Amino acid sequence: MTEIRNYTMNFGPQHPAAHGVLRLVLELDGEVVQRADPHIGLLHRATEKLVENKPYIQSVPYMDRLDYVSMMVNEHAYVMAIEKLLRLEVPLRAQYIRVMFDEITRILNHLLWLGAHALDIGAMTVFLYAFREREDLMDCYEAVSGARMHAAYYRPGGVYRDLPDSMPQYQPSKIHNEKKTKLLNENRQGSLLDFIEDFTVRFPTYVDEYETLLTDNRIWKQRLVGIGVVSPDRAMALGFTGPMLRGSGVEWDLRKKQPYEVYDQIDFDIPVGVNGDCYDRYLVRMEEFRQSNRIIKHCVEWLRGNPGPVITDNHKIAPPSRVEIKQNMEELIHHFKLFTEGFHVPPGEVYAAVEHPKGEFGIYLISDGANMPYRLKIRASGFPHLAALDEMSRGHMIADVVAIIGTQDIVFGEIDR
Repeated sequence: MTEIRNYTMNFGPQHPAAHGVLRLVLELDGEVVQRADPHIGLLHRATEKLVENKPYIQSVPYMDRLDYVSMMVNEHAYVMAIEKLLRLEVPLRAQYIRVMFDEITRILNHLLWLGAHALDIGAMTVFLYAFREREDLMDCYEAVSGARMHAAYYRPGGVYRDLPDSMPQYQPSKIHNEKKTKLLNENRQGSLLDFIEDFTVRFPTYVDEYETLLTDNRIWKQRLVGIGVVSPDRAMALGFTGPMLRGSGVEWDLRKKQPYEVYDQIDFDIPVGVNGDCYDRYLVRMEEFRQSNRIIKHCVEWLRGNPGPVITDNHKIAPPSRVEIKQNMEELIHHFKLFTEGFHVPPGEVYAAVEHPKGEFGIYLISDGANMPYRLKIRASGFPHLAALDEMSRGHMIADVVAIIGTQDIVFGEIDR
């Protein structure tokens, strides 16, 4: 008889199934996982410490780089925390713009998750489909902020600027002749809102395409059904949030249960799973595509008929317009003070949380009255999910570990922060 013994294997630290630097030490019995020990901190960028050494407004771009797939949602929690301490009123139009871009970001996040998850498991085509749609939404980011990913668009008191009246156009090149370019620019003739509306009309058909490729695909189901099962009670005990918690059948969504901005004025549903396995979590996210699309449609409709300011008129918090700076000495001083010293936030502590595409993303902020935070702690939505990886993968095969990491939708920027 050959003696079979447990052996230890390094999964990572640069494994393509993990978005970032995860070193997973697997204790194996043959090909069955006995224990999974995630080692984190290999990416550590000290975001929390950096934020404590910079004026409040200068830390907005750090938020984009935490979970670099859900950029504006991270900014949202941070500016909400500052606004709570300043007791700042955000203009209604800015709230609708924020909600619309939160949902655009949710779709962006889930598109990358879907493409990468399918690719990890062995389905190549979905990745190419998902990136086709990401391209359109990245153009929306670029139109509004000038950057395709790290937008720094949300500001304390509102958003950086109003939605533009025109979309960037494709130019004829070696790859695209005049006729092809005209076709590409067809839905770019109007404003950004026209472009987003056109996307919301097309998007449900694309979701149907993904579902045709995957939902009833027998290989997909063999790889996901019954894998990484978490019961509702266990999911709550482990601190799950977002699709991980809803996939286990718990109807919890901060947009409904603790509404912020204008979510309480918008009609949408919370999708929940039944079995708490990888397949249910996949179905929950697929339905979230459709619900986010509904919310974006509602916001587009409202924003069309309701012009107005998009940032607070308190010039100690938000810069004056260029015209005012050039005409008025006081406004020039405001501008200078804001971008050199920043603004001072009253002493106090606050916790602001948003329904991030991956779960609850929270910012715990302590101010001592200075122009930079005294302490800042980030509640990363993926952190509790990664902590449960050991429990979720015990008794499964090595290949299933890839499916479980995929279903958790982990990005290491926020976990190692």
